[in-house]
Amino acid sequence: MQAWFAENPVISYILIYVLIIFVYNKVFRSQQKLPLLKEIILYILMAFGSFLLLIFQIDKLPIIQCLLVAVVLMLMVRIRYFVEGRRNKKEKSIPAAGEQSE
Repeated sequence: MQAWFAENPVISYILIYVLIIFVYNKVFRSQQKLPLLKEIILYILMAFGSFLLLIFQIDKLPIIQCLLVAVVLMLMVRIRYFVEGRRNKKEKSIPAAGEQSE
């Protein structure tokens, strides 16, 4: 797989850029929106950083694989929070065994 990514740098670059944007939006983005100019500068800097990571990817470092692991771990955390939230709602909706409702 590493050789295929090295042979297809455009696809590798796009994949790295998309994964970086996803990680940024899900982990590092604050609740407030940035002004448009700052947002544009941020995405340009991420594009430049993706180019640097592409160089490391071509030099046989597993950048794409590491980003995919990060995305999978983020999805696992989201699934865990979802399951815990459903369990907490369920526990709150069921009255305790010793209580009687009027």
